Amino acid sequence: MTVDYSIYLVLAAALVALLSSALRILREYERGVVFTLGRFTGVKGPGLIILIPIIQKMVKVDLRTFVEDVPSQDVISRDNVSVKVNAVIYYRVIDAERAILNVEDYHAATSQLAQTTLRSVLGKHELDEMLAERDQLNSDIQEIIDSQTDTWGIKVANVEIKHVDIDESMIRAIARQAEAERLRRAKIINAEGEQQAAEKLVQAGEQLARQPSAMQLRYFSALYDIAGEKTNTIVFPIPADILAQLTPGKRPPEAP
Repeated sequence: MTVDYSIYLVLAAALVALLSSALRILREYERGVVFTLGRFTGVKGPGLIILIPIIQKMVKVDLRTFVEDVPSQDVISRDNVSVKVNAVIYYRVIDAERAILNVEDYHAATSQLAQTTLRSVLGKHELDEMLAERDQLNSDIQEIIDSQTDTWGIKVANVEIKHVDIDESMIRAIARQAEAERLRRAKIINAEGEQQAAEKLVQAGEQLARQPSAMQLRYFSALYDIAGEKTNTIVFPIPADILAQLTPGKRPPEAP
């Protein structure tokens, strides 16, 4: 009887092991790539999957979005400036069959491709473009990586450049360049203001020249503005013709 029970226990254990190897449960975001005697026979899931023990094998594939931190890369820009750049890439598997059959490790392959693409793309741009046109660079890198990972069944959703680290001496040089640029703009604005003021003065002079009495009124208006400050002493010339009119019996000197 003891021998009979041991046989039943062995059979029960074998049956449990057989069922555990034959029954698989895949979550909603998982797919199973099934191989029968080493040959690809289909993609199954999600839910309950029944496999033929020993004959069939299954490889799970996660369809959720992966976030890959691209390590800091040494990049030499087109204007020969050495910088360190790191980024983050968001991608997911859209074809489980190609992700398993066409590449050994799609995670490592995507990471290495992102590193090389980051160096090659940024090396074609100057430092100012790296700092000012980051959105365009992100789009260019994402497009290149996505086109090359398409054969692996990978969809690259987004690429973001995180940091552009610059040497301390280069930071000082950029600060001096920015200061010089601000001075240049200030001088240009000042010169444009002087030019506009000169044009307005010419127009005002032309209008005043049409009526001599208008010049006298403008002259008295300027004196009135100066007289507002009581601490000032005002000395102004009086035309000879006005003095002749104010002094009886005297005529203004004739012009030679």
